[in-house]
Amino acid sequence: MLRATLTIVNRLGLHARAATKLAATCGRYPCTIRCGRGEQRVDAKSIMSLMLLAAPKGSVLEFEFDGDEEQAALDAVAALIADFFGEGG
Repeated sequence: MLRATLTIVNRLGLHARAATKLAATCGRYPCTIRCGRGEQRVDAKSIMSLMLLAAPKGSVLEFEFDGDEEQAALDAVAALIADFFGEGG
């Protein structure tokens, strides 16, 4: 299992379009991916679950990757977030 702490940096936070992109990115990998804040963890492959996090800009999310291709999944998620979900800085 791999863990990563990532900060949501895009201006609008984890809104519908960003959650869709995150879920789609996570869905490309066979490993289990969960994320959240504090004790709350959700399935990162579920758009609705991600939306329930209500994560605005600056939110620090803990990600857990477990299973096949976990490193590739972590790298892809980190790159997506660092790229502002493709929305520009």
